[in-house]
Parts: sequence; C-alpha cells; structure tokens
Amino acid sequence: MRFEKHIFICANQKAEGKACCGEQRGIELVEKFREVLTERGLKGKVRAQRAGCLDACKFGPALVVYPEGTYYGHVKPEDVATIIDEHIVNGRVVDSLELKF
Repeated sequence: MRFEKHIFICANQKAEGKACCGEQRGIELVEKFREVLTERGLKGKVRAQRAGCLDACKFGPALVVYPEGTYYGHVKPEDVATIIDEHIVNGRVVDSLELKF
C-alpha cells in the first residue's frame, strides 16, 4: 500500500534526559489520528506512526507531516482533527502547505 502522506509523532527517547513528552501521550496521539483518519475515509492514504523524539521538549509530543514537512509542536489529542483538515482539501490529500509553528 502506498501512502500519500505520513504523520510522524514523537516517541519519547528521553534524549539526554531532556524529553518529557511521555510515552503514553505519543501513543494516545497515534490512536487519535488513526481514529479520525478512519472516520474520514483516509486510512489507506495517510499513515500515522511514532518516530524518534522530534523535539526533546518538556511540553508534549511534536509531529511532522510529510511530504510537505509541516511541523507542529506540542500537539494535544484535541488538535488532531484540525491538523488533518489542514492537510485535506475537498476530500483530497494536499501536497504543499506553509510551515506552521
């Protein structure tokens, strides 16, 4: 299966003791993304998965959406639907968006 878009979500590696994203928060985000993608019929087009820590922060998981390389810092489950909407136009996965912080 070929995905049009990949969403990489922080998997806390506790880099140098700095990262405090929390394992459970990253897992919760992946589950929320998968739930919303299924609801929107995007399960085969967009893949959400965990990656190495993207941020080494102490506020919460960050994520990056590829291929456009859009970065979102400190994401909460309630942000998931909005992030997906920003990458979908009229039901189509879009390829280019401006960088967001």
